[in-house]
Amino acid sequence: MNTLNEVLKYNEQFVENKGYEPYETTGLPDKRVVILSCMDTRLVELLPRAMNLKNGDVKIVKNAGAVVSHPFGSIMRSILVAVYELQAEEVWVIGHHDCGMGKVNPNELLHKMEESVTKEVVSSMKHVGIDLHSWLKGFTTVQDGVRDSVSMIENHPLLPKNLPVHGLVIDPATGKLDRVTE
Repeated sequence: MNTLNEVLKYNEQFVENKGYEPYETTGLPDKRVVILSCMDTRLVELLPRAMNLKNGDVKIVKNAGAVVSHPFGSIMRSILVAVYELQAEEVWVIGHHDCGMGKVNPNELLHKMEESVTKEVVSSMKHVGIDLHSWLKGFTTVQDGVRDSVSMIENHPLLPKNLPVHGLVIDPATGKLDRVTE
C-alpha cells in the first residue's frame, strides 16, 4: 500500500502542476498502428524510444509474451477494436529476447497456484473444460511465439485479409529490432 500512496501523492502534484500537458493527444493512433508487446518492465520506455514513437503514435496492447492464446480472448478483441474503431491499419507483434514466457514451466506454476489457492481449486478447472497446462504454456523460442501470434491474427476470420501483420523481436538490452515475419 505504501507504493500506491506514494503514486497518489505524486499524481496530485502532477495534475496540479499540469504535468499532463506534454502528453495531450487524441485517442486515435497517429501512425495507425496497434502493437502487441510483452509486459516486460524493460520494454516500458525502451520499446517506444527504440522505435521513435511518441505519445499518441500507436495503440499498445501488452501481455505476458506478446502471445495471442485464444482467437476470441481479450487480446484479439483489443486488436479488432483498434482496427475497426480506432483506425489502426497495421498490427505489429513484438516479442523480446530473454522473455519469461519462454521459461514458464506449467507444472511449476500450477504448483505455486496450488500452494496459494489450494490444490482443489486448481484441479477443479479441468472439470469446467479448462486445460491449464496448455493455457499456461509458453513458447520454445521467442521467434516461434511471435510467428504463432502473427498467424493467429492474420488468420482471424474477423480481421480484414489485406491488413498488414508484422512480427518483430526486440533486444531488451539494446533496443535492436529484428523482423521475424513480413
